[in-house]
Amino acid sequence: ILIYLKTSIFCNSNQVHPSTMFFLAEFLLAGLTDKPELQLPLFLLFLGVYVLTVVGNLGMITLIGLSSHLHIPMYYFVSSLSLIDLCHSTVIIPKMLVNFVTEKNIISYPECMTQLYFFLIFAISECYMLAVMAYDRYVAICSPLLYHVIMSSQTCLSLILGVYIIGAVCASAHTGCMIRIRFCKMDVINHYFCDLISILKLSCSSTYINELLILVFSGINILAPSMTILSSYIFIIASILRIRSTEGRAKAFSTCSSHISAVALFFGSAAFMYLQPSAVSSMDQGKVSSVFYTIIVPMLNPLIYSLRNKDVNVALKKMLEKRKFL
Repeated sequence: ILIYLKTSIFCNSNQVHPSTMFFLAEFLLAGLTDKPELQLPLFLLFLGVYVLTVVGNLGMITLIGLSSHLHIPMYYFVSSLSLIDLCHSTVIIPKMLVNFVTEKNIISYPECMTQLYFFLIFAISECYMLAVMAYDRYVAICSPLLYHVIMSSQTCLSLILGVYIIGAVCASAHTGCMIRIRFCKMDVINHYFCDLISILKLSCSSTYINELLILVFSGINILAPSMTILSSYIFIIASILRIRSTEGRAKAFSTCSSHISAVALFFGSAAFMYLQPSAVSSMDQGKVSSVFYTIIVPMLNPLIYSLRNKDVNVALKKMLEKRKFL
């Protein structure tokens, strides 16, 4: 069944003759590699990564939920980040794994748009969740006596809801404009999932507004959280340097080190992918950076926040000891 889409004047200003295009019911995903001998090893590799991602993030959510002494704003945000990472990877990896073991990497048009929509929600939400976590650390270190007043339960809930609302609004804008695009007969998406830039390359009509939307939203959704994180850590470092005891400084730095690692991994790979001019960027380079922020980062985040966090380690030991006595 051919899908007919009405072209919006806002999203597509150039008209293309109907004889030069048709409306696709499905796409082919090029995947990570076209070498058959690598398909099975990559399937096993990413299956292992996905299992670690699910176990790590579900474990983090469960541990925080069951450990009463972790019921503080910092760990509510860590739990929310774990949920975002779990959903983020689930949107991408299962379909990717299926494509490794099938002859043709086919994805239907509705599936592609759905994958794009939810991918954008969770990717954008992660940007702002990391910014919220930086603000939480700023309040905890710079205003410790007012921490529970400023970061009340209502404030935490509002910040978490705000993160998801921003993600949903931006994803709706991108996807709403994307579904009005007319596509050519070339139906191969040069990626392992339905990514904005890769889909636009198949368009037969003008994509100027779409590309402008990507540049503006990417700039806002990367630079705004980045500036929030940067300014938070400037105040944090200034506050830490005023601490006289070496032990106090080390403790303050240790509470921030895991968050800094997560920020560097996510924003570095995302910026490399989306803030390059289209003439300069390479899709092969884009696939590598995409693997980092869609697959590797969701796997590493629970490890970063558990291995480098004393409170989480103590809670995990207590939970394991309880199971021994049961």
